[in-house]
This record gives sequence, structure tokens and C-alpha cells, in this order.
Amino acid sequence: MKQGIQRRFRVDSLEVAVAGDRVELGRTAAEEATEHLIRLLETQEEVRMVFAAAPSQTEMLQGLVAHPGIDWSRVTAFHMDEYIGLPREAEQRFGQFLKRHLFEQVGFRQVHYLDGGEDPAEACVRYGELLKEAPIDMVCLGIGENGHIAFNDPPVADFNDPLPVKIVELDRECREQQVNDGCFDRLENVPTHAMTLTIPALFSGGALFCSVPGPTKRRAVMRTLQGPIEESCPSTILRRHPQCTLYVDGDSFDHELWESDHG
Repeated sequence: MKQGIQRRFRVDSLEVAVAGDRVELGRTAAEEATEHLIRLLETQEEVRMVFAAAPSQTEMLQGLVAHPGIDWSRVTAFHMDEYIGLPREAEQRFGQFLKRHLFEQVGFRQVHYLDGGEDPAEACVRYGELLKEAPIDMVCLGIGENGHIAFNDPPVADFNDPLPVKIVELDRECREQQVNDGCFDRLENVPTHAMTLTIPALFSGGALFCSVPGPTKRRAVMRTLQGPIEESCPSTILRRHPQCTLYVDGDSFDHELWESDHG
């Protein structure tokens, strides 16, 4: 067992790694994602990756950037969601977050930004076509306080969505999380709509690395692990992916609840 990981177990097909704190969580997630990425680069010319943009991903992204053994010139990057209605240079945009923390830090083969511009519907179609050009090898994602993955909030989540990318209305809990995370000062400033990769698009990734630190995510994490697999908690679908690891820490994982239910 890797240093900093207190326990590992499986729930259905989902592997769960419990770290002591978010620093160890991010370090381990980055290390294991890097190991997988390097293995892929040994056998294929290009790797295509999708990244989440959120404060919960910061430590994991730092670990990826710091690793000296990755040939980023053979990696094509996508990001999984973006607000509608914010100015292109707004610091809260997810493309800007990833640009600061990742895309400007290493030399990717190509970076595809999800940018709605004047026609978000057309941007969704165009991005979906880019995603379908070749398989998605890896997805680095998180889970929201309401159990969303990307911006697939419970009211709009569809495990059998026919679209790869779509426009969604954000629910209140999702918008409140953006204030809790310090991305916006007030709820009124959080956009009401966004573009997002759908659940089938995310699920198409060959390997998923899901980093979920912090006390505000505890309820969502425990629902993911213990609740029924249903769209009212979209992240529960991760238990059906053949190669997904969920990284949690002492704040996001309720040890007492787990022990009381599982011994």
C-alpha cells in the first residue's frame, strides 16, 4: 500500500483509496495517474485526457505537473465543463483554471478548450465531434457536493444520455458549492447555465481517477459508496466503471459510518 494511503477496498467495481489528508490524496492520485499515463505512452503514440477544473483537483494537478517522466507532447487535453455567460478572461472559467494550473505548465500536443462563444449549442456539437475522433484514454475528475460529475447535476443527469456534450441548467446546490469553494463571492454571481460532457462521455474514458477531498464532500462520497446507483446521485455510476479509482481523505470519508455498516 502506498505511503499516505490508510486503506483500500472495492465497492462493486470501484476501487477506493483512503488517504490521511488532501495532500496525500493529491500526491497518490497524481502518482497513480502518472503511472498509468506512462504505461499508455509506451504502447500508443497519443494519449487523450479529460480534466476537471476545481479547487479539489489542485494537489493532484500539481503532482502531475511536477512529474519529470511524462512526455506531454504526446498528450491531447480536453476539459469537461464550462460556464455559459462569463467573459472569456474571467478567472472563474474552468478553461482559465486549467490554463493556470496545467495547460501553461507543460507542453501538451494539443489543448481543446470548451468555449461557448456566441453559440454554446454549436460549441457543444463541435466539442462532441472532437471527443469522438478517437477514444478517451483517461479522465481526471471529482464529485460535487450534490453528487454531480462534471456539471451533470441530479436534475439533468442521464446515465444513457444520447449526447456527448450538452447545455444544462445548474441546480442551486451546485451553484452554492461554487461560493463555498471561494470561486464566487455571492450566489447571484454564479452562472445559471453551463456546457458539460455527459455521463456516457465521461464513462467512455479508459481509466478514471477521481479525487474528492474535504468535509463538504463527505455526504456525497458516502452516498456514492453506499447509496443505490441512480441519477439522484450521479456519482454512484462510478461503481460500474471497469477501471475507476476514487481517492478520498479523512475529511471526505466517514470512517465511523463505514465501520458501523461494514464492520
